[in-house]
Amino acid sequence: MGYTASMSLAAKRIVVGVSGGIAAYKAVELVRELGRAGAEVRVVMTPSATRFIGAITFTGITGKPAIVDLWDPSYAGEVHVELGAWADGMVIAPATANVLARAAAGMSDDAVLTTLRCIEGPVLFAPAMHHRMWKAQSLQRAVNVLRAEGAQFVGPVHGKLASGEEGMGRMSEPAEIAAAFAALFIDARDLAGRTVLVSAGPTQEDVDPVRFLSNRSTGRMGYAIAERALKRGARVILVTGPVAIEPPAGAEVVSVRSASDMHAAIMARQGNVDAVVMTAAVADYRPATLQTQKIKKTDTLTLDLVKNPDILAELGASRVGTKPVLVGFALETNDVVAYARDKLTRKKVDLVVANHASDGLGGDTNVATLVHADGDDALGMMSKAQLADRIWDWVAARI
Repeated sequence: MGYTASMSLAAKRIVVGVSGGIAAYKAVELVRELGRAGAEVRVVMTPSATRFIGAITFTGITGKPAIVDLWDPSYAGEVHVELGAWADGMVIAPATANVLARAAAGMSDDAVLTTLRCIEGPVLFAPAMHHRMWKAQSLQRAVNVLRAEGAQFVGPVHGKLASGEEGMGRMSEPAEIAAAFAALFIDARDLAGRTVLVSAGPTQEDVDPVRFLSNRSTGRMGYAIAERALKRGARVILVTGPVAIEPPAGAEVVSVRSASDMHAAIMARQGNVDAVVMTAAVADYRPATLQTQKIKKTDTLTLDLVKNPDILAELGASRVGTKPVLVGFALETNDVVAYARDKLTRKKVDLVVANHASDGLGGDTNVATLVHADGDDALGMMSKAQLADRIWDWVAARI
């Protein structure tokens, strides 16, 4: 079972901030989604947002005037302070490049940003912009600043943009935004008293003193899985290869480098855990011989490779009964579900999370199918945190 907005937004007070992008029209449906879920919603808008959609539209939906002009004499007192004290959290959708950059810089010069500064609950940004704007280094620095301050993000996703081009910049759909926001309020403790092991990131196989073989894994999926397990009360052992992100606070981190290192770390701990989730992209092969000196450049180079231990298969073959619950990942470029089902059977695991290499590798979202003995559960586009919760839903029901 996955989480929906209705499961955790009843009686919540939510501020929706709308900024000036073409996706502003979707904010109307977002407000409706939140209202259907039982939330009380107030809307604040940047002046540029009113160029795309009228403030009166939100007034009609919420029964309260949308806040645009902080100098409106009809507002008693400081409306942004009032809303900050009133609200349980805030969603900014669409979050344009302009709003993200100004928010990261600490600016508070419109109704959206002044209200944001007064919010003490969860904050969720739903970015929407041209794909080149989203990829800009300056904007990504701003996003990282906001993440470091505790803000959460849903999207953007890959799709058709207002320019007619396709790329990563389309705002997530309102239902996905509402569900992602609802997940921030989840305080399920269904993993309390359980110990889980999560592997994450790539491994690196040394060729010589300066070179190694590796892959493109960022570790984000594994870190999201570890973080959601912590939120749900578990003791989490995170066995991680080299990544450029900070581990979630509270996890017991075991840093490894090679497949052999990861194999040793996991096998030493697998007997004392209730579940193992193997998201790590473990190298299938390593060089047969480690060169002690740097290999000199030649026109061609041949490397002899030997097979690394198959950690997941070894876990499946060695466990007694159904403990620990085993979850594997299958990243494929074709016949994704078929390969995942073969992996499920061949490696004797309980669940395989199947996804295409073009969906979610290195990004904040994922499209996956949960493959298990009872069938296949195809999931739509969702954040890595949402997918992590879907996985833990499945695992928690079986521990």
